[in-house]
Amino acid sequence: MSKKKIIIIGAGPAGLAAGYELVNHKDFEVFIIEKLNIPGGIARTEIYKGNRMDLGGHRFFTKSDNIFKIWTDILPIQGKPSKDDIITGRYKSMKYSASGPDPEKEDNVMLIRKRISRIYFMKNFFDYPVSLNYNTIKNLGLSKIAKISLSYLNSRITPIKNEKSLEDFFINRFGKELYKLFFKDYTEKVWGMRCDKIKPEWGAQRIKGLSISSIIKDILLNAISKKYKHTKKVETTLIRQFYYPKFGPGQMWNEMAKKIELPGGKIIKNTTVSNIEIKGNKIVSLTAINNVTGEKTIFETDYVISSMPIKDLINSINKPDETVKNIANELLYRDFIAVGLLVKEVKIKNETAEKTINNILPDNWIYLQDKGVIAGRLQIFNNWSPYLVKDLNNIWLGVEYFCFEKDKLWNLNNYELINLAIKDLSKIGIIGKNDFIDGYVVKAEKAYPAYFGGYERFDGIKEYLNSIENLYPVGRNGMHKYNNMDHSMITAIESAKNIIENRKDKNRIWNINIEKEYQEEK
Repeated sequence: MSKKKIIIIGAGPAGLAAGYELVNHKDFEVFIIEKLNIPGGIARTEIYKGNRMDLGGHRFFTKSDNIFKIWTDILPIQGKPSKDDIITGRYKSMKYSASGPDPEKEDNVMLIRKRISRIYFMKNFFDYPVSLNYNTIKNLGLSKIAKISLSYLNSRITPIKNEKSLEDFFINRFGKELYKLFFKDYTEKVWGMRCDKIKPEWGAQRIKGLSISSIIKDILLNAISKKYKHTKKVETTLIRQFYYPKFGPGQMWNEMAKKIELPGGKIIKNTTVSNIEIKGNKIVSLTAINNVTGEKTIFETDYVISSMPIKDLINSINKPDETVKNIANELLYRDFIAVGLLVKEVKIKNETAEKTINNILPDNWIYLQDKGVIAGRLQIFNNWSPYLVKDLNNIWLGVEYFCFEKDKLWNLNNYELINLAIKDLSKIGIIGKNDFIDGYVVKAEKAYPAYFGGYERFDGIKEYLNSIENLYPVGRNGMHKYNNMDHSMITAIESAKNIIENRKDKNRIWNINIEKEYQEEK
């Protein structure tokens, strides 16, 4: 019996997970079509002159045993501390794998990393998530703290009963004062939209377990667990350590791609899907164009698993439902720019209890809250993995910007963007202009599916896609859901199981990442 052909659109975490699940099944022939020249999607790793850049900072943390097994089968957890673990003293609090590889000697390894992320606001550091501790009181003053406390109590006594916007979501969990101080401006910087115009589903997916009460509970449980050595359940937003590939997240996807290709799976890079042919309620073929040569190839198919943006997917379908097409064209996405800055030093020295190499700041990433700064977030790649940086005498930073494709910011050239990043960090005193050594720019389209625009009518799109019997939308853009890597992979694996077991109902796939016990980060 001939094998059934499965076309997977996109070689990001979701597309690769689907291929990984299906490629060893004797009944299927697997093809993955990827528009870039490397796998990983927005979770890829870019390399510039020996320095590796992680677009956005990708923590490997999951509550799924299956996803954890896949990750650690591909890249085992380190068995011995690396040099920076020893220098910083981090090894004392880390539990290394008994049989894991030594990262100083082997490359295929997942490091154990301590999570430190803070907010930099008004030239002061605040904990992220915001904690009501001495540092916060000192930075804000007793008067502001009193207003925040009263505002929070008011939100608990008289909560907004029907949350219609992200603003309502934040106020119910943090109070109006804290929302206005720490959430409103930053969220609007990230999304380019007022919080009262964004649907509350964004908060429900990304920070649904986080609130003042959960922060207080976490502080108390952490103290108890340290004293009595009890384990504790913690919100994902509050986790204190995670796993991370030695050479960045792209290392995971490169290795997964190899494991798909080894038994016969095909990954076709630099290729964009341009046309999808539907007959009845099934996709029968699709056309793909090589981005370099312009050559067109028609692929006949039995199943399609798609992680391409829904707007592009529906516009690629021959004669789509016009109402659905109109909704799809109203869907909005936030685009992303990462500017890598190699610098000699940072001006703000490490004054925390955390020891670091060269006394640099200990943070993995820092949220930049000030209105006068266009950049939204700062990565310190040295702290994600020392192996991302060619020369550890230098500091490798990732300055992140959020915009729309038509914005002036998106259309700046690389030279202008590098200068903007230098200006932003200099303005708030993180680096000096003379500390700059080199820079690199990466632009990622449709990085964040937005919960406004056509999203209000998204159920119409979902119903239409479900009606196409052999189509399975997966992942962040494929489902227009702000999933993390593990959730994106789970949607793909569940889709693969539907195909293997010939199941028709897709509701289980759409419901991934709406369960209350699975919390996610900002």
